[in-house]
Amino acid sequence: MTILTSIFWGVIFLNSALAIWTVFREKERDIAAIWAWLLVITMLPGIGIIVYLFLGRKISKESIFDLQSQEQIGMPQLVEAQKKLIESENLNVPEAHYDGKTYELVRLFLESNQAVLTKGNKVSLISDGEDKFDQLIEDIKQAKHHVHVTYYIFRRDNIGRRLLHALEERAQEGVEIKVLYDPVGARVLGKHFFDRLQSLGGEAEPFFGSKFFLINLRLNYRNHRKIVVIDGQVGYTGGFNVGDDYLGLYEKMGYWRDTHLRIEGNGVLTLQTRFLMDWNASAKERAVKYTEAYFPLSSLKGNTDMQIVSSGPDDEIHAIKKGFTKMISMARESVYIQTPYFIPDEALMETIKIALFSGINVKIMIPNKPDHPFIYRATLSYAEELVESGAEVYIYDNGFLHSKTIVIDGEILSVGTANFDIRSFRLNFEVNAFIYDQEQAQQQVDLFNADIKKSYLLTSEMISNFGKWEIFKQQFSRLFSPIL
Repeated sequence: MTILTSIFWGVIFLNSALAIWTVFREKERDIAAIWAWLLVITMLPGIGIIVYLFLGRKISKESIFDLQSQEQIGMPQLVEAQKKLIESENLNVPEAHYDGKTYELVRLFLESNQAVLTKGNKVSLISDGEDKFDQLIEDIKQAKHHVHVTYYIFRRDNIGRRLLHALEERAQEGVEIKVLYDPVGARVLGKHFFDRLQSLGGEAEPFFGSKFFLINLRLNYRNHRKIVVIDGQVGYTGGFNVGDDYLGLYEKMGYWRDTHLRIEGNGVLTLQTRFLMDWNASAKERAVKYTEAYFPLSSLKGNTDMQIVSSGPDDEIHAIKKGFTKMISMARESVYIQTPYFIPDEALMETIKIALFSGINVKIMIPNKPDHPFIYRATLSYAEELVESGAEVYIYDNGFLHSKTIVIDGEILSVGTANFDIRSFRLNFEVNAFIYDQEQAQQQVDLFNADIKKSYLLTSEMISNFGKWEIFKQQFSRLFSPIL
């Protein structure tokens, strides 16, 4: 055996030993994720360890403590306020107001996520970027006390500057402005983007990580939430980030099909709680406390009851995933899912298959224009498996589909930031609205059906015509599903 051969096998042995020690030393890691990371580290000696250090490490106990120790700002007060509102307006309690399956979902979120049920909200579904930002900026212009903003992606392009200018104008008038951005999603902003806003009294802060994202060992844990709260009275959440691509202005992606919510009513206060908790976890020296100005209780604005549910790697309950699982298992007629990335874990795949085998009509819509080819191939692999089990899978062919929605039986709807994938369930900080309103749910069904006219059906014949190389790429990508 030559010296070079000995060195080669020595490196392989050390890399394998280091891989096993590194991955298995972290307790409570998902078994599928362990094997996926072992595959990465073994296939890429040296490089794989570096990738793991940046993308694979779990959040440290100290970081989790920092996130979980933040005061549940406004939550106790909101619970008490809800009780008073029920008494003053003679509202029904959830047990009496809802049928059995809906009450089960309400109870699930109350117990697992402290998600307060708010009643009588006015909710608008927004499916076009121009409409979303026109309404948002107009609402910001009317702000009197505060505007709180969280986005994963915030670009310094035309719409980014337009939104920033609206915030600067309100800051100049003495309105409190707080902007929380993800340092990876907003990495192209530049360190001076918010200088004028800050000089006018506004604040901008990166969430959970160094502004120098290339040396941030917590790159894999991103704040994927999109929240805007204006005076505690108007709120926005959903799929749209801030960038010209979300207006359909990127030729490569084409029209951008997304879904967002505009909310009026006490549901906004639960978004406020989520924002302030995230703010305090990031801006500890400028942490805020509960004040009534942040939580102005309102009378009924509309007919929509809802819960705002959040999840993240700081919480092992994975409430949004459990909500999706519960919704699908409760369905008696139909399940409609829209998502840009479809990478469910084994439990969700089994739940969907059980629904299919029980005669439930399951329709899934994914994009035809992948923005992440590796993830898209894994998405196709899962979608094809469900086609063989009887699901209708539609490929949106009118640009890029970024909508993140699920609706069952035309009765219960979820809209939010969480994709239907393992990353959203386990690694990202996400927020979703679960809506108990047949009118809103049916509106989403109508949007889905309109999108079908701009899509094509993925058939068994099409799947059988895929070449061996394409099938290999899909199956290979799927191996890394737990860490994508």
